[in-house]
Order: sequence, then C-alpha cells, then structure tokens
Amino acid sequence: MKKMNMLRNGLLATAAALLMACNGEKKDAAAPAAANTTASKDLKIAYVEIDSLMSQYQFCKDYTLLLTKKSENARATLNSKAKALDADAQDFQRKIQNNAYTQERAQQENNRLVKMQQDLQALQERLAAELDQETLKYNNALRDSLTNFLKSYNESKGYSMVLSKAGDNMLLADPSLDITNEVIAGLNKRYKPTKELAGENTEAAKEEKK
Repeated sequence: MKKMNMLRNGLLATAAALLMACNGEKKDAAAPAAANTTASKDLKIAYVEIDSLMSQYQFCKDYTLLLTKKSENARATLNSKAKALDADAQDFQRKIQNNAYTQERAQQENNRLVKMQQDLQALQERLAAELDQETLKYNNALRDSLTNFLKSYNESKGYSMVLSKAGDNMLLADPSLDITNEVIAGLNKRYKPTKELAGENTEAAKEEKK
C-alpha cells in the first residue's frame, strides 16, 4: 500500500503542525496594546526538533509500530488473495484453450473470477479506509498529548511561542532556545500506553532480544 510508504513523512508533518503557540502571559483585555517594539522585546520563544520528538517520544514509536504492522498485515492479505485470483485466472485460461468447459460452465467460471476481482478491490478499499481511520486516530491523540503537555509545561516557563523545527524549515536558531529534550522527557513521563499499544511495545522488545 503506497500510503504506508509515506507514513513517517505524514506523521512528521502532523507533529510539526500540532506544536502550538503558547501565550506566556495573561494580558488584561481592557489594557491598551503595547507598541510593537516593546512587544518584540517581551517575546520569549522556544523550539522543538520534530525528528527527535518522533523518534524518542514513546507514544510515537508505539503507534508507528502499530500502524506499520497493520499495513503489513493488510498488504499480506491482499497479496495472498491477488495470487489466488491470478492462479484461478490462469487455470481458467488453460481450460478454455483446451476446450475443457461447456459454454455455460465457462460463463459461470468467468462470473466467479469477476466476483473475486470485485471482492478484492472492495477489500483493498476497506483496508485502506481502516488504515486512514487509524492514522486519524493517532493524529488526534498526538494533538491532545502535545496540547495538554505544552499548556501545563508553559505555566512555569512563560513562553510566548513554541515553534517546530523540522528539516530546514528554520534557517537559523539559537541552540539555547531548544527545549526538545525537556519536552520529550515530560511527554514520556506522562505517557501511559493503552493495552493495544502496550502489546505492540512488548512485541518490539521481544524482537530486539532475538
């Protein structure tokens, strides 16, 4: 399935988009806005490396493993059914060439093969839709995780803005503004995997020991 080939890139983009701007100070609604020069001096900005977040936040690792496994299972199922269809189609062709069928029997067999092909296509669409739904579920969970953590984290930090750094989307940044390690450590500390994800984590650990 081609979609899974772009899974990591898609998840990276999602994580980058989800890092929210944080209001470091509560402003009095009735107070007049400060001049731009003053506001600029008061800005407190930090950034998070998205590649590191995706590779070190256990939730991302667990869910990526889950999605990859589901994609591989779906691909294996589709390949198996496609091979069966191809074998039946070749057998049908041989028997047609050898006049092994009556016209009525040939029509019945042809209808069966057409139905198999239609069922295979429907299965492919269903499995793709299920994977899309699972990916959306992941994106929503990641959004909630990041949003809730950053709100809590920023209560004591007071950042005006938290930016995402993915690839070369930031041309220049002071390393002192990098809060990636703090964010990852905080996220992992709060992370409590579901039974489904805990199972995937256990399977991954078993594979590493082999």
